[in-house]
Amino acid sequence: MNPNLVHVGLDIAKATLDLHLQGQAFRFAHDPPGCAALIARLRALDAPVLVVCEATGGWERPVRAALHGAQIALCITNPRQVRDFARSRGQRAKTDRIDARMLAEFGMVNRPDPTPAPSPAQVELAAWVTRREQLQSMLTAELARQIPGLPKSVARSLVTSISRLQKDITRVHARLAALLEATPELAAKARRLCTIQGVGPGTAATLLGHLPELGTRDGRSLSALAGLAPFNNDSGPRRGQRRIAGGRSSVRCALYMAAFNAIRFNPILKSFYQRLRLSGKPFKVALIATARKLLTTLNTLLQKPHFIPCS
Repeated sequence: MNPNLVHVGLDIAKATLDLHLQGQAFRFAHDPPGCAALIARLRALDAPVLVVCEATGGWERPVRAALHGAQIALCITNPRQVRDFARSRGQRAKTDRIDARMLAEFGMVNRPDPTPAPSPAQVELAAWVTRREQLQSMLTAELARQIPGLPKSVARSLVTSISRLQKDITRVHARLAALLEATPELAAKARRLCTIQGVGPGTAATLLGHLPELGTRDGRSLSALAGLAPFNNDSGPRRGQRRIAGGRSSVRCALYMAAFNAIRFNPILKSFYQRLRLSGKPFKVALIATARKLLTTLNTLLQKPHFIPCS
């Protein structure tokens, strides 16, 4: 780690950007001129910079693109970690300016690694995967609203809405397939992932879109990112139940469903799951463990192209 590295905190809101830089607070508009002014302020420093910000559900994307385009290092952190850090410092008040200061302090104390700049294809893939999830969520809600006794006009409205959503989802699936095929690197990864029974094109697209770290990290850190790592809950002689927590919910759901298919059709994962059940593990515990093993296998597949899974 560069000892001269300056950690700055950046709180990103819909309309504003709050920067905490070496004890000073600055505010910029969250628009292209504001991003340009932010970059100019950071470039004025005579030292390397790491900007620390939180994931904000998408509002950070224009700032991320601007900073990466300007070759300024950026770390996108988990908001829960930063909030817990603030509480550990006795900071209970919460404003944009305070959040920016806490982000800077979080960076100085924890020294997080920069977030790699995604490729344009990666950004587009992630956006389309998110759009597919949104449409599927809306379709599920509309299907649940089809209850007996509705007026005919309402029932017809629901049928029309469901039909439109189903067509939209079909188009999104086609768009994802075309995007993967148009990007040789992503296409090769997707084909490699789909060689595992239980993993289909939809799961592969979700993993490549929402877990770009796949194939670049060790299995334990990936399990934590996916929310599949069990955490201890012990105190003194008490041994509490291990539970998974946090992580990227869309990735966890995709792996859960892939594992559900794998325990029926994949002989290796089926055998692994059955051994856990025979040892007394509950259904969901065994299935989550199978999903974790599946993730580890997929990670190894991308790390080692000649790897062949075996029992």
